[in-house]
Amino acid sequence: MTDARFTADGGAALILTGDGPRPASVELVGRRARVSGSLTGRGKTWRAVLSLRASRWDGPVLPLPSGEYEVRVVGAEGVRVDEPAAIGLSQLGTLRAELSGWTLRIGPPIDPAYDSGEGQDALERRYAHRTAHLENAVFFESFYGRNASCNPLAIDRELARRAPGATRYWSVVDLSVAVPEGAVAIVEGSPEWWRARGSARLLVVNDWLRRRFSRRGGQVVLQTWHGTPLKRLALHRPGFDPRRMAAVVRESRRWNVLLAQNPYAARILGKAYAFLSRPVWVEGYPRNDVLVTGDGAATRTALGIRPEERVLLYAPTWRDDRSEIVDFVDPVALAAATDAVVLVRGHSRTLQPGKDAEGPRVVDVTGFPDTSLLLLAADALITDYSSVMFDFSVTGKPMYFLVPDMEHYRGELRGFYFDLVAHAPGPVVRSQEELITALAAGPGEYAGRYAEWRQRFNARDDGRAAERIVTRILDQGFVEVE
Repeated sequence: MTDARFTADGGAALILTGDGPRPASVELVGRRARVSGSLTGRGKTWRAVLSLRASRWDGPVLPLPSGEYEVRVVGAEGVRVDEPAAIGLSQLGTLRAELSGWTLRIGPPIDPAYDSGEGQDALERRYAHRTAHLENAVFFESFYGRNASCNPLAIDRELARRAPGATRYWSVVDLSVAVPEGAVAIVEGSPEWWRARGSARLLVVNDWLRRRFSRRGGQVVLQTWHGTPLKRLALHRPGFDPRRMAAVVRESRRWNVLLAQNPYAARILGKAYAFLSRPVWVEGYPRNDVLVTGDGAATRTALGIRPEERVLLYAPTWRDDRSEIVDFVDPVALAAATDAVVLVRGHSRTLQPGKDAEGPRVVDVTGFPDTSLLLLAADALITDYSSVMFDFSVTGKPMYFLVPDMEHYRGELRGFYFDLVAHAPGPVVRSQEELITALAAGPGEYAGRYAEWRQRFNARDDGRAAERIVTRILDQGFVEVE
């Protein structure tokens, strides 16, 4: 390799050149993204241009996600390829990159002056002592900035329609995260991120705020949360841990309003987070509006799935004792046995440490930005203890529960709020073999349970939850309509 450099021509790119006939392919291969290089050369030398921007699922062209990428050259046998020269830290506007040997490391575009403990401490101090007036703006964050999705996304869309004069900031881990049209992406930890979080009148989040947070007078935090709970949460988790209890209470005191999908969730969340004397809005889940008003055709097209194909969505929850998605399903074997396309959707907590599943008729959609659209596209759901069960039931489509570790999960990891086996609106199975048999038989005998489930958990999921919530936001003056 005689040259390795970055260029800003047409967007950030890694350019490689070598001697001899050009290789069959040159790629950047990461855990959740892959880029193929554009190759030129007539036999004596070759050149590969690897863009550091990409589009997935017909989405916008954005910088690659942060992480490590292998520089992979295929089919260059007998050709001299020297070790590429190391490239120092490069600030390219939309990302930072460093090439060392055959590994490209990509990170968010935070000025190195602030990307350190000392730099963040300085920004935190500035944030803690801010005095500027509050801005007619909303600060959104979903799953710690890993995507722009869930209830915050649905609220964003309705606010954009009804309060177009309000600025909408989206907290993102890096600029590979697509944000809604008209919104402003702000990278977590950047000076802009600290400023926006401290000046927005309304914060809409679906998980813990983390880092240092102090609510200014006039600021409101709407905690939408991200699912009706089956598994025990927060103060209800097994084992007495005084530090965890203190952290839970400290976090819930940061919230002004809590959103719940149904009365059951309101009771559980209120007790689990000691949120007992402040308002809980029981309005259904905004993220589920699309399950009533939309269809999955566009998502199927984006995923390369034909309209007539059967689609199974495997979406388990995360485990406290492992960082990656559970491996209870062999998606390739499942696809072959059912003649279906299998979508693999890991929990948001498994997005960064995991890697995409691959194989014939298998599509890993862990990085797909919006779970609700996947629920629309699927013909059936396979899950375990994930709250996605309470969302998918809005569609009325079949659900299957694969729970080979139920005793361990119930007795040691988390525990449940109710008996899943007794109330599940679909077959509960303990192995992939049992799952395949259940899929072949269909869910017919569970119609009564399914109807009871929907009445209990989905009564307010009528396609208008976002409309009702934004009406309350505007009526209470959390955001001004300019």
